[in-house]
Amino acid sequence: MFMDRLALILTIIGALNWGSIGLFQLDLVAWLFGGPEAVVSRVIYTLVALAGIWCISLLFREREILPDHRDS
Repeated sequence: MFMDRLALILTIIGALNWGSIGLFQLDLVAWLFGGPEAVVSRVIYTLVALAGIWCISLLFREREILPDHRDS
């Protein structure tokens, strides 16, 4: 559960970064951390890629059925 949420957060960060590149030609990760070749930027890019790979597993998992807590 924790890994799923962390992966989703990192994937959202990556999606927002790609959106800023597409809309404004601004790589926010590179801008914040010293360029695309900076070690921190490369670590973040790698973590986002691994998170995206992890999120692929979400497509193939059984969904947990939660009990219905509505009062009748």
